[in-house]
Amino acid sequence: MVLKIALAQMIPDWLNREGTLERVEVQIEAAAAQGAQLAVFGEALVPGYPFWPELTGGAVFESDVQKDIFAYYAANAVDIEGGGLDLLCRKAGELGIAIYVGTIEKTRDRGGFSLYATLVYIAPDGQIGSTHRKLMPTYDERLVWSPGDGNGLRVHDLGDFRVGGLNCWENWMPLPRAALYGQGENLHVAVWPGSRRNTEDITRFIAKESRSYVVSVSGMMHADRIPEDVPHAGLIREAASGWLADGGSCVAGPDGQWVLEPQVGEEGLWVVEADIRKVARERQSFDPAGHYSRPDVTRLKVNRKRQKTVKLSD
Repeated sequence: MVLKIALAQMIPDWLNREGTLERVEVQIEAAAAQGAQLAVFGEALVPGYPFWPELTGGAVFESDVQKDIFAYYAANAVDIEGGGLDLLCRKAGELGIAIYVGTIEKTRDRGGFSLYATLVYIAPDGQIGSTHRKLMPTYDERLVWSPGDGNGLRVHDLGDFRVGGLNCWENWMPLPRAALYGQGENLHVAVWPGSRRNTEDITRFIAKESRSYVVSVSGMMHADRIPEDVPHAGLIREAASGWLADGGSCVAGPDGQWVLEPQVGEEGLWVVEADIRKVARERQSFDPAGHYSRPDVTRLKVNRKRQKTVKLSD
């Protein structure tokens, strides 16, 4: 009835895919050593969140600076279908631990250079259960990321829980939340690039709305951790100064109260326990997809087809 969940709040080897995957592997091992059955990592962690557009004139058309950085970013994006997460899949299978990890995905059937903020679920048997491409990149993210689709709006059974997840501001979108509620979600994972301002209100709000546990996990990044081999690193570092993202990972229970208050300013691995009996207690009075729903009046239609440019018939 109890599930142990590890929140891994960490700074990536920024824009370095292989280096960041190695750091993630270390945190997975640490989570498993503490008895966690699920480890969660922040949005776009592998290889890192695109902080540079707002710092370097990202909207300037035909900018050599933007082209240089984007090309480097694309080269370090994750080809999931090509085995880019095999290291983490093997580790999940070896340790019997489930993983949610934010990635930057490139996919061959869309040309290989359009990028998606993709939240990946890896099951305890090491198999990828879902790849959820962020439905709508936020503000300057649209200069770097492509809009996703509904294919990854899925939930997964994990012990007595049914877990689903969304990326960053799409947690504010009522209908994607409802799509997960309608599939029986009772443990919601929300991943973020970082900062308490993103997590401290909505984590408790979603918990109260859904009567579920809500696990918000943030990344971190500091100007001093921008590697020299990133194109125009000096320009980015000079404009950044200090924290670009300072954490804010937290957990709320199905009553909306804190299980773990927002953790700010330090890397860390926090392990919490979720008890399915507490979900049952709160669902007694309100269940948004169950006894307190009216599907005869309002229903949600969800398109989970993967977007493709070409449909081939041979």
